[in-house]
Amino acid sequence: MKTHEITDRWKSFFATRGHEVVPSASLVSSDPTVMFNIAGMVPFIPYLTGRQTPPWSRATSVQKCIRTLDIDEVGKTARHGTFFQMAGNFSFGDYFKEGAITFAWELLTTPVADGGFGLDPERLWVTVYLDDDEAASIWQDKIGVPAERIQRLGMEDNYWHTGQPGPAGPDSEIFYDRGEQYGVGGGPEANDTRYIEIWNLVFMQYQRGEGSGYDFPILGELPKKNIDTGLGVERLAMILQGVENMYETDQVRPVLDAAARLSGKEYTSTEDRNDPSYDDDVRLRVVADHVRSALMLIADGVSPSNEGRGYILRRLIRRAVRAMRLLGVEQPCLPELLPASRDAMKGTYPEVEADFARISRIAYAEEKAFLRTIASGTARLDEAVSASRAAGTPLSGQDAFSLHDTYGFPIDLTLEMAAEAGLSVDETGFRTLMAEQRDRARADAKGKKSGGVDLSVYRDLLSEGGTTFTGYDELTTGSRVRSLISDGVLSGSARAGEQIEIVLEETPFYAEGGGQAADTGLITGDGWVLEVTDVQAPVKGLSVHKAIVREGEVYPGAVATADVDRERRRAGEQAHTGTHLVHAALHQVLGPEALQRGSFNKAGYLRFDFAWGEQMSAAARSEVEEVSNLAIRGNHDVITRVMPLAEAKALGATALFGENYGDTVRVVEIDGAWSRELCGGTHVDSTSLIGSLTLLGEQSVGSGNRRVEAFVGMEAFRHMAAERALVTELSDMLKVPSPQLPERLAATLTRLKAVEKELDRLRAASLAASAAALVDRAQDVDGVRLIAHDAGQVSGADDLRTLALDLRSRLGSGPAVVALTGVAKDRPQVLVATNEAARTAGVKAGALVRTAAGVLGGGGGGKDDIAQGGGSDAARIPAALAAVRDAVAGRA
Repeated sequence: MKTHEITDRWKSFFATRGHEVVPSASLVSSDPTVMFNIAGMVPFIPYLTGRQTPPWSRATSVQKCIRTLDIDEVGKTARHGTFFQMAGNFSFGDYFKEGAITFAWELLTTPVADGGFGLDPERLWVTVYLDDDEAASIWQDKIGVPAERIQRLGMEDNYWHTGQPGPAGPDSEIFYDRGEQYGVGGGPEANDTRYIEIWNLVFMQYQRGEGSGYDFPILGELPKKNIDTGLGVERLAMILQGVENMYETDQVRPVLDAAARLSGKEYTSTEDRNDPSYDDDVRLRVVADHVRSALMLIADGVSPSNEGRGYILRRLIRRAVRAMRLLGVEQPCLPELLPASRDAMKGTYPEVEADFARISRIAYAEEKAFLRTIASGTARLDEAVSASRAAGTPLSGQDAFSLHDTYGFPIDLTLEMAAEAGLSVDETGFRTLMAEQRDRARADAKGKKSGGVDLSVYRDLLSEGGTTFTGYDELTTGSRVRSLISDGVLSGSARAGEQIEIVLEETPFYAEGGGQAADTGLITGDGWVLEVTDVQAPVKGLSVHKAIVREGEVYPGAVATADVDRERRRAGEQAHTGTHLVHAALHQVLGPEALQRGSFNKAGYLRFDFAWGEQMSAAARSEVEEVSNLAIRGNHDVITRVMPLAEAKALGATALFGENYGDTVRVVEIDGAWSRELCGGTHVDSTSLIGSLTLLGEQSVGSGNRRVEAFVGMEAFRHMAAERALVTELSDMLKVPSPQLPERLAATLTRLKAVEKELDRLRAASLAASAAALVDRAQDVDGVRLIAHDAGQVSGADDLRTLALDLRSRLGSGPAVVALTGVAKDRPQVLVATNEAARTAGVKAGALVRTAAGVLGGGGGGKDDIAQGGGSDAARIPAALAAVRDAVAGRA
């Protein structure tokens, strides 16, 4: 029975018994603080815990799930998988133990021809909680399971709770006996390899109190008892398809077989670590699991990145590619493996086929990027491994940090590759260096914003009360000076010309945050004026204005009027709302996986970082710009609402993963669901007030992340006016109308390249023609024939290399050295070549190049036979060649 038939049969069985069939939720959790849905019951938690009233009394689902805690164990045994499917049936105050047990037994044992799964009842064992006499009685007296196949286990095996006060209760698990070839008898408590769990029935009947682990009081029975069950689809498929493990089921095996074909390996299904095929089998299982998991994650909108969900996806793809390399496949393999997974999964999830162009584009781009990372970093890792082996020490934390910081090697890849070489890694040292780097970056950022001031004074002020922000509704606010701060301490006054930090009771000034730049403006009072240059929140909830006293003297307690620079705020609001338009346009053009990774906006300008694995095409950039401007022309109202976080999630408001949101949030909405985001910034009232938006360009800002920049409002107009003036100037210069500029410029560049190519040819010919004369002028330096020559202007090091190799071949078999210099792009170059006789005499090209390059103010190196370098001071070329002569003479 195919997996999609299993899930179809499951849903049909429970639908005919009064259950609402609920579609699977996304793998991505709706809670921004949680990465993935890890169990079938997760979407039903609000109903099971009583926080929300369920719309039905019975429900069933087949939920997509991802578990990532044991990624490193995937493939080593048949137990660990990343993506899996959990079939469940749920009762919310309807049927209880007898109903759940009866349904489970009926579906498992009813013949296939009659709609069941047709399992042999004699092979089914059950466990119940130690004291759950009711469940044991139902299994024995109502269902007819013999007492010897009912085992009572303790809380760790057969009791469910959330880990905190709330619903709890016993559970009952159903196991399938795979036969004596899988181990000794005695039921699940004796052998969980032979007896494999397939279905867990949770009976939520009690309210538990405070406590840790399994040490907590039962406060009483729940007024409404619930049922939550979970059947492992892959485990049942394994049994019904007669295969050894989940990797051999119909939705996983096709990828494994494709990987085996690509690598030329034979899969033997072994889990014995002593078996010669074990390592290859593990790698094939890793590939099969991770490729399927990556397919499903990308289908649900996840994109590779260096944090959160994106990092999990990146790690899965990279582990799969790495496993294929260990199997001997060094070329890109996902173009073969991902379609195999698509074809295996589309029967249950047709969206993976419909959306495969997008899914494959993201996956293939990530594989290409990782192959480049491996190519650049593997040589460095090999060097570090060799050094560690020679020293008899683990791979140092500094080496692991350098690989991460310089080559982009994630620590998990370093750990894996070092383990394969038989080395451990000083992971503690690595973590320490990473923490130090983060601390330096944090301190640097904090120093830039707070001048490195001790934050304790701000915390003390916050403890007395935060700052009320009035800037959503007004730009001028009457207030009072709470405190003045100078050099990190409270101050009693500030006079004209002094720089000061000022805290008001209420302020319309927006403190920099959420990607929006701070407001500027004036704070005035009786006889004094302050110019506000920046506003920060060094501690959340407290706005600190950085200001210069322009007139008079200000004291704490003074009555003040805070007045925001209206033009600057308006231009900043245009940019912030424009950022939301660009985000929504990227979703529309590229897809929902183009998620925000960061942003910054200030008066007239916006910058937006988003998850995307490749450069946007010119057409895509143009379309994003057009969609954004159509939204501006559409004059949509920009609606802001404050609501509970749960309500915002239900509306589908976009939230940044990893952000900490309070119970109440601000939602900014443009054209309904087209753009709906959690945002604390300030915005225009309608999109037409932005005026226009011009994209400036798009670039990479790290693996899997891109950045677009744009001008809005008058800045966009000024930019377009400047470009128009530039086009006009070029048209006048080249004497062609502007539409013909590309053609004329292309023709001019083509002619220029041809001229440069001819110059290079003539220069190379001139160098070659000088070879004979240079050989005649070779010097004898203590038995070594030396040519030390400045070639003048050259196109690059290749010119020097060609001439040096020609000269070396003409100098005969005796010890010979050729040292050439030249100037390319205003920088001096040096190249040294030695023959075998010279090397035997102790003359090494690399050492000579380092000597010459040092004189030139640079560096270099290479092999003993040929090496090159460069410097910064071309005037030192004669001295560099003299240094080579001295080094050859003094080699002894």
